[in-house]
Amino acid sequence: MLAFILRRLAQGLLVLVGVACTVFLLFNVLPGDPAALLAGQRTDLATKAAITADLGLDQPLPARLAGYLNDASPLGLHPRDSAGRARYGGVALLPLGPRALVLKMPYLRRSFQSNKDVLRILLDYFPGTLWLALAAMLIASVGGVAFGVAAALRPQSALDRALVTTSVLGISVPSFVAAIAIAVTFGFYWSPWTGLSLTGQLYETDPFTGESHLVLRNLLLPAVALGIRPLAIITQLTRSSMLDVLGQDYIRTARAKGLSPRATVLHHALRNALNPVVTAVSGWLASLMAGAFFIEYIFNWKGLGTVTLRAVENLDFPVVMGATLFVAALFVVINIAVDVLYAVLDPRVKIS
Repeated sequence: MLAFILRRLAQGLLVLVGVACTVFLLFNVLPGDPAALLAGQRTDLATKAAITADLGLDQPLPARLAGYLNDASPLGLHPRDSAGRARYGGVALLPLGPRALVLKMPYLRRSFQSNKDVLRILLDYFPGTLWLALAAMLIASVGGVAFGVAAALRPQSALDRALVTTSVLGISVPSFVAAIAIAVTFGFYWSPWTGLSLTGQLYETDPFTGESHLVLRNLLLPAVALGIRPLAIITQLTRSSMLDVLGQDYIRTARAKGLSPRATVLHHALRNALNPVVTAVSGWLASLMAGAFFIEYIFNWKGLGTVTLRAVENLDFPVVMGATLFVAALFVVINIAVDVLYAVLDPRVKIS
């Protein structure tokens, strides 16, 4: 098992290195003057030259790429002086002359617009995306399993055909189109009856007292919009798996023994039919975090999507690069966790 985990970690590290190189090279060939963005339009040439040197833009592209990978890595070579410790922090593991091998938080540079640490910006906005993805996955899982079981118990009925047709429609409609329809319908036209609004945050601040309080109703519309596609897929997976399980011999034996239909479905059929559903749920979580970008933009939700799209509009390349690498790291971590879970449940996975 240890060798299996180490192999998956090595593969994930190679993926992240490839993503970091691709993102860096892509954004370093785009037009724009980062020094001018940081210094302002009315600054002098000496200030721009100093900022250019501080950003390393006066170095050749391979040296800048090596520097970015060194900064973004949690293990890197950094100066031992006070300036290096102030910028990178961390723990020095091995002194190597004027530099040291340092274990630290990844340094994703600083924003061109706010001059704040990019990783700190992303961590401030990440909880909104995480809660949105978890809420969407909860809605999709509970609703998809319930609809799939209901359709499988009445095959070829009007209910079954309606659920199958609706699930196909849910898979086919793009998420941003569904989000716009849901936002306009329930958050604008029907807002007096639903009590929901087009925009809102998970935590709202009272303008008089300054206290923040949880507002779960603001999470409902974006979570439903984000969860439509996985809900439709889970519905079809559950229906197909339940139909296959309900035709097995042990289900007929359970019925012959006199078990009630409810006990047969819940304790025998559903437990064995949920394996492909668990696979889909574990695989969809990372996808929902990445797919939430346009949903957040439509509902003005405070998350990674909002800060990334604003950074794109303002040509704030460090934030865009950091967000891309951050989401890629989430994919790698979740996929490794899923692989390890599969290996624990099925030892044959380690061999293959």
